[in-house]
Amino acid sequence: MSQLLEKLELRVPPALVFGLFAAAMFLLGRFLPVGQFDFTGREALMWSMLGLGGLTGALAVVQVLRAGNSLSPHHPERTKTLVERGVYDLSRNPMYLALLMVLLSWGLYLGNAFNTLLAALFVAYMNRFQIGPEERILDQKFGPAYRQYCKLVRRWF
Repeated sequence: MSQLLEKLELRVPPALVFGLFAAAMFLLGRFLPVGQFDFTGREALMWSMLGLGGLTGALAVVQVLRAGNSLSPHHPERTKTLVERGVYDLSRNPMYLALLMVLLSWGLYLGNAFNTLLAALFVAYMNRFQIGPEERILDQKFGPAYRQYCKLVRRWF
């Protein structure tokens, strides 16, 4: 079982994981007969969350590219420079945080409270199979500087 879990680490592209969770949220919202909700401001919150997620993701991508790093989530060992400023001052994983915000926005659009459970599972999956392995590699590569950064900045938000 341990070997199977290790094989999943850094193998499934985060965009695919995001797509699978978004599809599961759609199916849950469509076929689960309970959990529907609506509230004043839901649409405004949905659009705000979507916009903030898009902006966060775009800024993170620009910063990574400006630092000369690769966007490939499969090879964190290719990271040349530790990015610690801008949106990386607020989150060590702003690209994944952006995906989460878009998922939460999608959940608001779908209007089923149980979608928050799927968003939480997305966070758990990303922590275990993407972020954890990335952090181990970055710790090996950047040592004390990365550990200090981890003390100062939260993993998600």
